[in-house]
Amino acid sequence: MSKPAAQRKSGLRRQIAQGLQLLQQGRLQAAAQLAERILQSFGDDAAALNFASEVRTVSGDTTGALDLIERAIATAPENLQLQLRKARLLLMLRRRAEARATLEMLAERVGDDAQALWAIGRQYHQANDPARAVGYLERARTRLGTPPQLLYDLASSQFFTGDFAAAEDTLDSMLAEAPASGAAHYLRATLRQQTAERNHLASLRDAIAHVITKPVDRAACLYALGKELEDLGEYQQSITALLEGAELMRSTLKYDPGAELANIGAISQTFTTDALAAASTGHGEPGAIFIVGMPRSGTTLVESILARHPGVGAAGELSDVGLVLAAASRELVIASPGLTQMQAATRVDFQAVGAEYMRGAREAAPGSPIFIDKLPVNYLYCGAIHRALPQARIIHLVRDPMDSCYAMLKTFFAQAYFFSYDLREIADYYAAYRALMRHWHGLLPGVILDVNYEDLVARPESEARRIVEWCGLDWRPGLLQSSAADTPVATASAAQVRQPIHTRSVHKWKHYAAWLAPLQARLTEKGVIAAG
Repeated sequence: MSKPAAQRKSGLRRQIAQGLQLLQQGRLQAAAQLAERILQSFGDDAAALNFASEVRTVSGDTTGALDLIERAIATAPENLQLQLRKARLLLMLRRRAEARATLEMLAERVGDDAQALWAIGRQYHQANDPARAVGYLERARTRLGTPPQLLYDLASSQFFTGDFAAAEDTLDSMLAEAPASGAAHYLRATLRQQTAERNHLASLRDAIAHVITKPVDRAACLYALGKELEDLGEYQQSITALLEGAELMRSTLKYDPGAELANIGAISQTFTTDALAAASTGHGEPGAIFIVGMPRSGTTLVESILARHPGVGAAGELSDVGLVLAAASRELVIASPGLTQMQAATRVDFQAVGAEYMRGAREAAPGSPIFIDKLPVNYLYCGAIHRALPQARIIHLVRDPMDSCYAMLKTFFAQAYFFSYDLREIADYYAAYRALMRHWHGLLPGVILDVNYEDLVARPESEARRIVEWCGLDWRPGLLQSSAADTPVATASAAQVRQPIHTRSVHKWKHYAAWLAPLQARLTEKGVIAAG
């Protein structure tokens, strides 16, 4: 390389380093301006194109980011990292078939490149294919040894495939290397029912007292301790650990409950009879089943029953409805100044929204004429779902309010469901959810099937038959028989749902009635449960 060329390359590296620092500082506008200047000077350089792609990704312009990364690949086709980035962007754009094809092509090229094998495994996990992820992560492990993050990624995929014994072994190895990982302690605690003879209480207490310093890790470890103590029937100690963990986790979150509740209330005020009557006609393609409700309300149980039916596939918990609707709404707001995002959501081209949703969702469950989208918070979009996809089936899980709220409280969701770490905020959110579901039932009579969790576990066959009939399917005796061959379950309920259906969780909250009294009082005040 000539001296001028070397100097030019060195200058590019300095500018990219400066740009990455701007991104880390959250100075997105400055980073975007620098990226444009870099492209003007180095538009044929793969590193420059890759950096500019990263800036556009952070800016929310995923399509523009993909265009840039494809230009970078054309410049440096041998660069595997660029191909991996392309796969990630394709997944973000819900172009799942193309993402899988890219990963399959990469898998043939990586050979023994351990870092690339690791990255491919992570991409397959994110693509709702944990079974395939395990293979690549295991191959990476044989070459890299025991990097804690690799072990955690492997254990997570093993967990979702139902290989709980392997996941526990992997987490034991990880915690030997990284005993301060709260996430690993929590995942290990959830893998099985703990017993007096076989549990992790001593190591959890030692980690909390002497090892863990970061608040989020400490909170996760407290949740793990609470879970294991509950398994052993030590209810007072369990709830004490749980409430301490919840308070600690809530202190780490930037969350405005008032804004979230206002948004939920605005949905019912905007999606009215008149608004839906004036909305455009939707996409008539059948095949989608939506299971909605609160997290930990039994949605995964219903998914597992339906997914055992031939021809029905589990697409996972897709964010697609919200993403497609938001994108269409933003375009309308840009074209119609003065229109709010919420107002625009009732005026979008619902035929286009439904068609685009079905395109991406079908790629999440390839080969299945009927597929299940089990994202609980899709309850927010019942009106839009029915308008965009009038042939879709919507199943709503209903659970005893106190059991439902306690089940959320005791689950460490990490960076999801921010309302779940405070008793009052749980109650307020639950009340808002119930009010919105009443609105949807009034607005869409006969469109949503309510399934009561308590009825389902008490009378599984009769309730399952009702669900299957609602979905237009024929009854199969094996639908209630869980097995290791079940579809991978990428939710916190992956362990519980592979157990035989039971009633042990019904009224479990009563073990903690004294500590949950503020929750019960708030739900009573909100009219969710009757006084007395």
